[in-house]
Amino acid sequence: MIRTARIPGPGQDPVIENIQAPVPGPEQVLVRMQAAALNFADLLKARGQYQEPEEPPFVPGLEGAGTVISAPAASGLVEGTRVIVSHPGTMAQVVAVPVSAVQAFPAAMSHEQAAGFQVAYGTSHLALTGRAGLRQDETLVVLGAAGGVGLTAVEIGRAMGARVIGVARGADRLAVVTAAGAHHVIDSGSCPDLKEALRDLGGADVIYDAVGDTAGEAAFRALRVGGRFLVIGFAGGRPPALPLNHALVKNIAIHGFYWGGCRHLDPQAVRDSMSALFDMFEAGRLKPVTGEVLPLDRLSDGYAMLRDRRTVGKVIVTL
Repeated sequence: MIRTARIPGPGQDPVIENIQAPVPGPEQVLVRMQAAALNFADLLKARGQYQEPEEPPFVPGLEGAGTVISAPAASGLVEGTRVIVSHPGTMAQVVAVPVSAVQAFPAAMSHEQAAGFQVAYGTSHLALTGRAGLRQDETLVVLGAAGGVGLTAVEIGRAMGARVIGVARGADRLAVVTAAGAHHVIDSGSCPDLKEALRDLGGADVIYDAVGDTAGEAAFRALRVGGRFLVIGFAGGRPPALPLNHALVKNIAIHGFYWGGCRHLDPQAVRDSMSALFDMFEAGRLKPVTGEVLPLDRLSDGYAMLRDRRTVGKVIVTL
């Protein structure tokens, strides 16, 4: 028997159950999960509001890390290999997933760091290097900079040689954003006019918007000619209403980016991006911030932290 979390119905908190361990198919890897991460997407999925819905009851979690129990011979994986897992249902002690859903990670990275690495770092790396084409000495503005993906955008932007402005709420969160590499920070809770505050700092070449709502709308108006706007998420509650006439006149590009969709659209790009990120980690250029670490029995507390926006970095659940 293994322990697993389960979302019993729409809008309900997870419950913890004992179930039979899965039996892997011929093309599946069996993994003993050590840790899994909570993402804002998990909150939406529990509410039935996620773009890739799943009928309850279902096992939550979209990413995690563990150790291979068994794997197909052709996979190159052997028992004991430490792997990241990108697949629905990671909040369980043992999972059976396709070979394409796992990838070995560096020995110097802990399971807790690896569990929350993929979605956040993968989103920021592919969005900034691919969609936005961020260049050295350009100005990157990160909205929701203290969140799970926001902190990685700050860190990767700095590593790419950009000038980074982080926007978050509260002095404690801004201190974390500064530590992650932001050159300037703005407190969204006390800033009366975000557009003017950004313009006072010289405007932006790239906006990384994980918030949406009025913050995204204000930041958009601070973009320079030829700027790029990355639509990453809507933690503020709704998508931003962007003035497309400004996009036309100022030659601004608006890019939607969903990392989960890229796993199907271009899986090789995702694996190559992850390999590049692991190289950056091993070179000391990335230092993943592990936020709250909770045991599986406290998973409901993790969901509450996401709902109340009390998280800095990722919420990690040990299994």
